[in-house]
Amino acid sequence: MRTPRSHPALKDPQSRSPLVDRRMPVQARIAAAWTTFMFLYVYVDVFNFYKPGVVDGILNGLVWKFDISATLLTVFLVSVSIPALMVVLSMALPARVDRATNLVVASLLIPYSMFNAAGATWEWAAFYGISIAIEVLLLAYILRSAWTWPRRTPSPTTMAPGRGSEPHPTPLQA
Repeated sequence: MRTPRSHPALKDPQSRSPLVDRRMPVQARIAAAWTTFMFLYVYVDVFNFYKPGVVDGILNGLVWKFDISATLLTVFLVSVSIPALMVVLSMALPARVDRATNLVVASLLIPYSMFNAAGATWEWAAFYGISIAIEVLLLAYILRSAWTWPRRTPSPTTMAPGRGSEPHPTPLQA
């Protein structure tokens, strides 16, 4: 005869919370991180307009030391489009492609984000340092989430016949 077991919620005080803590799918967590990255990325650019001389330079046709041109603005558009598209792609792509895409794009954006420090003076070090640090932390979170993407557990249909509970090796295990 089996002895009655107590319910885990009665032992764990955290589980007595009236709030339900549901596990969010990895795609949603990554999309949320890309959304946060995108907003930070855009706001850093907007806040940069408050630096003395930036707006005057733009009105005179210069951004940093570059002449404002269709090519430069196209590069800027592509630059801000990447995280915006990653929000959608993180939710829409199949898991295997999504994982690979996030690993590649987040890896490439880390040095790109760090480039924002180029030419910064010590006066603006905190502004750029904090913004770059947060961007890199978000990209690291995306990389970690994509790298540790949960694998499917073996089902009875993938079990090897006559070998107990040893599953057939999947392509990722082989």
